[in-house]
Amino acid sequence: MPRLYDFLPSGNGYKVRLLLRQLGLPFELVELDITKGESRSPAYLTKNPNGRIPTLELDDGTCLAESGAILCYLAEGTRFWPADRLERAHTLQWMFFEQYSHEPYIAVVRFWRHVGRLTPRQESELPGRMAGGYQALGVMERHLTGRSFFVADRYGLADIALYAYTHVANEGGFDLGPYPAIGAWLERVAAEPGHVPISWRPGAR
Repeated sequence: MPRLYDFLPSGNGYKVRLLLRQLGLPFELVELDITKGESRSPAYLTKNPNGRIPTLELDDGTCLAESGAILCYLAEGTRFWPADRLERAHTLQWMFFEQYSHEPYIAVVRFWRHVGRLTPRQESELPGRMAGGYQALGVMERHLTGRSFFVADRYGLADIALYAYTHVANEGGFDLGPYPAIGAWLERVAAEPGHVPISWRPGAR
């Protein structure tokens, strides 16, 4: 059985748990508290030298890191990974957008405010981070206006990748009220079969 090393509040880990659940794939969850440095232990660093979560350990002991890579690996040959070449490229486009233009702002601010405690340096960076987050939300809002999902109007990896941190953006102080297309999309994603909350563990209902 695959083993997932994860930290439940993490949106990056949640992406993988959500897809595993929606694929109906059993897995063992190994929780690491990154706030206590548990992802930096010598034992874990042999599995992921970057010392981050999530990491998926396959049955043969092979370890795969980076949430986007894990999603693509798991989705191969399923309805979540498009068969069309251009749709695959568009999926990757939005996944890269999430990691470079969305996560560094929305996820980081949420971590500062929801998981940790703001330091003076973070306080000084906050206005720029908030502005970057709202810019990303604006891009998403414009794209989703008139669409149900991000790629080919079908639920897929791009939606999973962007949903993870967007649906908890309020925990970082982001106001999603002015983004009705995002709000409707969040509701559609939450209504997908197999959807589970970010706090979900295997075995929980």
